[in-house]
Amino acid sequence: MQSQNRFFDDLVKMVNGAAGTMAGMGREAEGQMREKVREWVGGMDFVSREEFEAVKAMAVAAREENDALKARLDAMQAGKPAAKKPAAKKK
Repeated sequence: MQSQNRFFDDLVKMVNGAAGTMAGMGREAEGQMREKVREWVGGMDFVSREEFEAVKAMAVAAREENDALKARLDAMQAGKPAAKKPAAKKK
């Protein structure tokens, strides 16, 4: 009976060792994958939210100015007195 207990003890130790090894390999693979994704994303030309919002505000201001200039040009072409240029908004 003692030999069977020893066999099962050794088997349990072997299975625990294999499970620990597999868990370590999983953690290592996850770490390497995270590093590869960081390198891949870091190489792309992404912009921050602040930069995006600043460019968006510039585009809105440019569109408003373009609309005002178009209205003035249409008024000039129609022979009407030109409308006053609206004050530019700053953010």
